[in-house]
Amino acid sequence: MIPDSFKQDLLNRVDIVEVVSRYVQLKKGGANYLGLCPFHGEKTPSFTVSPAKQFYHCFGCAAHGNAIGFLMAYAGLGYVDAVKDLAAAVGMQVPEVRAPGPEEAARKERETDLYAVMEKAMDFYRAQLRQSPKAIQYLKQRGLTGEIAARFRIGYAPDDWQALKSVFEQYSESPLVECGLVIENEGKRYDRFRDRIMFPIFSARGAVVGFGGRVIADAEPKYLNSPETPLFEKGREVYGLVQAREAIRSAGRALLVEGYMDVVALAQFDVGYAVATLGTATTPVHVSKLLKLADELVFCFDGDAAGRKAAWRALEVSLPLALDHKPLRFLFLPEGEDPDTYVRSHGKEGFEKLAGEAQTLSQFLLGELRSQSDLGTAEGRSRFLAAARPHVQRIAAPALRLQVLKAVADLAGISQDEASALLDLRTPPSYRTTASPWVEKRPAYPLEWKLLTRLFARPALAFEIDRTLLDARLPESAALGELIGKLAEVDDPERLTDALVAELVQGMRHADVLSNAQATLLELKLTREEAVSEFRSVLEALKAREPEEERILRSKVLRGVASAEEASRFLKKVQQNPAQRSKN
Repeated sequence: MIPDSFKQDLLNRVDIVEVVSRYVQLKKGGANYLGLCPFHGEKTPSFTVSPAKQFYHCFGCAAHGNAIGFLMAYAGLGYVDAVKDLAAAVGMQVPEVRAPGPEEAARKERETDLYAVMEKAMDFYRAQLRQSPKAIQYLKQRGLTGEIAARFRIGYAPDDWQALKSVFEQYSESPLVECGLVIENEGKRYDRFRDRIMFPIFSARGAVVGFGGRVIADAEPKYLNSPETPLFEKGREVYGLVQAREAIRSAGRALLVEGYMDVVALAQFDVGYAVATLGTATTPVHVSKLLKLADELVFCFDGDAAGRKAAWRALEVSLPLALDHKPLRFLFLPEGEDPDTYVRSHGKEGFEKLAGEAQTLSQFLLGELRSQSDLGTAEGRSRFLAAARPHVQRIAAPALRLQVLKAVADLAGISQDEASALLDLRTPPSYRTTASPWVEKRPAYPLEWKLLTRLFARPALAFEIDRTLLDARLPESAALGELIGKLAEVDDPERLTDALVAELVQGMRHADVLSNAQATLLELKLTREEAVSEFRSVLEALKAREPEEERILRSKVLRGVASAEEASRFLKKVQQNPAQRSKN
């Protein structure tokens, strides 16, 4: 590990504008520099580089970091190589890299071993495909070429209970079980995947983290996926992203389908921007990940009842993540068709024409809600409003929310103001992780968001926050809790520079919220003293927001004069709030 003191000195000497300008055309815009984001396709610049704060931020896709992070993300350098590149440019010598501690070293070594196991297994399955006429014939029948099979590194798991034993001498040891390749049952071990076409699943960095196996003969289940492992979490990964990334950026569109074969078949017909979920429903991570890469996200489902049910789940997940400048669409294929069969029958042009005509999120939402109520009666319109309320409330994109509100009002035969009151939309929604910073100028913006943004003026202020005052339902509160925990691990938070803070938040669960908060403070153009003053004002506002009864209860507990019943009530309140639990 490179010493923090050297890293801080390096970032103080490096000019991030010069570093980014090697790859991105920047123009001066006030105190900062602006350009088209290199991490997602866009026509209007949303990529900001701050020479004063020494970090970059994109308000479109939430890419964020310092000069080291930029070289890692754009040039594909490892951490040490990025540091060495920057050090050479400013004439600094990188000190000897400090070895990680025993626990960290053991964890990294273990992870490296597991990645190696997965890579070796993939090579084995690919070799087996070349030796299996049955598997090759199956792929040919499905219309796949050797070229596309090689591109997606498709393989074959032989119909053998212990086929992997031929390449893993330590078949009886734990790594194969940890990776999900081998099942252990009552002291016996056998391969999880047998007589299946094997689709490797890659992480965003291109490492094999799992497999999807498709049966050749008639057997159940048709698809079998790797279980959750230290390397693989189904809800966070999508199949085909490594192969689709460039096509997504070029087309400005990502297509989310349900099957591996759909992705592969579409790619063969030059529809290369398709990815698939991994045997699980659409998750917020899927949506966020794809919206960072694409200007438009299209969900593709079968047109039957099961497909529409899956689409509705995807819509519910997407409502708080939708952006005003990035439409979400829902494509329903004709009965009996899936992406694989449709593209083979109608070609790329026919499929893309259908995708371009897909329903928007608002059309799908309103259409489904209308179908459940009789708008010709007062009772039906009332039911329609009641059904619409929770969904409209969850829409965080301001313009989209307003448009949907107007449509709901028209369908219900009432005014927009009446609809707003009935749907309880008088308070704007919480902060969207990729929303533009000037939205904060609205008076009802969440106090937690204002607290978080001002905190970046002086991170050590985090330890003044009483997390029991925060609304646990808000992403800002969760982000604050995570950041406070991270800062507690830092030797001296008072010495953290903006560039080091930008690096600190990367890799955290709430990195998008945190990075946007740091960038928003920059856009607000507050001095450090003004930001600190506003931070403390927000703290007082949070205390004033708390009901008097709860404030008295807290005071009694903290002073040690609360009764057993009062302490129990306070503990119950704390346990209901994840952000509070981490503090208390």
